[in-house]
Amino acid sequence: MSIIFLFLGVIIVVALLFVIVYNRFVKNRNMVKDAWSNIDVALKRRYDLIPNLVETVKGYAAHEKTTLSQIVEARNAAMAVPSDNINEKIKAENQLQQTLRSIFALSEAYPDLKANTNFLDLQQKLNEIEENLERSRRYYNGTVRENNTYGESLPGVLFAGMLNYKHFDYFEVDQAARENVTVNFN
Repeated sequence: MSIIFLFLGVIIVVALLFVIVYNRFVKNRNMVKDAWSNIDVALKRRYDLIPNLVETVKGYAAHEKTTLSQIVEARNAAMAVPSDNINEKIKAENQLQQTLRSIFALSEAYPDLKANTNFLDLQQKLNEIEENLERSRRYYNGTVRENNTYGESLPGVLFAGMLNYKHFDYFEVDQAARENVTVNFN
């Protein structure tokens, strides 16, 4: 009789552990999705601002069509990635971030553009969006760290496979974006 109670006790403990781990996976996944939604809102604002920025620069630097078309292509590519495909979206956003930096390097070569109030206003709005994105990235990366750590450590790792645990990538700036932007006017 005591073996039956011991067996039932073990089953109850395992079931309770399973429920606790499952709930933690759900909580962590939802926190990552919530954090990503904050980034997604800021990205949408940036997508909406980019065409205005490109049009303003186009008037002053018409022969820089290659740079401007790269920015538009990177924007369109980033917008084409479904928002729920977070890891791919991060890669596309890093590419867009890199190309956006080149538009501000262009402004250094065109004093009239640099003094244009519309360009300055757009640049300020973009800077505000980027600051908001930076805060959102930090929050997102914190939730990703918590999710990934729990899924890769005990007791989460024991149940990760059967509970469809999802590993998320950090939203980090890639190495190319860390380098100085150079614009060559030949």
